[in-house]
Amino acid sequence: MMVLQEEIKKAVLDFKAGFDKPFQLKGIFFDMDGVLFDSMRLHTKAWMQTFDEHNFPIPEEEIFLNEGSTALATVKRMYKKYRNEEVSAEFTEEFKVRKHKLMENYPDSPVMEHMPELLASMTREGIDCWVVTGSAQQILLGRLEREYRGSIFREKMITAHDVSIGKPNPEPYLKAIKKSGYSVSQTIVVENAPMGIESAKAAGLFVVAINTGPLDAQVLKEAGADIVLSGSRELASVWPLIYGSLSE
Repeated sequence: MMVLQEEIKKAVLDFKAGFDKPFQLKGIFFDMDGVLFDSMRLHTKAWMQTFDEHNFPIPEEEIFLNEGSTALATVKRMYKKYRNEEVSAEFTEEFKVRKHKLMENYPDSPVMEHMPELLASMTREGIDCWVVTGSAQQILLGRLEREYRGSIFREKMITAHDVSIGKPNPEPYLKAIKKSGYSVSQTIVVENAPMGIESAKAAGLFVVAINTGPLDAQVLKEAGADIVLSGSRELASVWPLIYGSLSE
């Protein structure tokens, strides 16, 4: 624990050294899948089934490596990578609709442990909570306000419907910065996926990664995460230290 505490303090100091004015935390941008909802198991199942239906089995790891990207971009990327094929907009849209239909037939994904309580605590501290997700899944987006009542609001979300490029491009987080009115010296990001981390870092933001999937922690570090934690439980445990270090 002492090692982690020192790593957190150093990461925060290194980031804050890049600003010529004090860092003042006002908002946090959260990814949704794998951060606010424990939904990646079902997303993976739906992706794998949809690819299988197209006689195109892909490694499960690819789902996690591409998490955060829009569904349309993921389909295009997989066909280009494994088959060197360019697919039409109509095809990718049909693919996305099928995958979403499968998700609708699955049980609800549970909220990520400790996260509702943590966001409620952050809200009480005056921190503004936003969602920045590559998802267009209406069921999950609709549940956010209910499961995170008082902390998450629809007008404080950037989703796949709001972007033209999506993660790993910085576009989603740049849009969140613009819409929220906060600067990079007033916000941080909580992510769990390499593409989301790359997107946030390209936008100049401090990133706390929680490793809620099967990827090695080093993958998240190499994507640019400033801090890598083992999951939502550890985030809840060390949040007072992160917040205190950012506020010093």
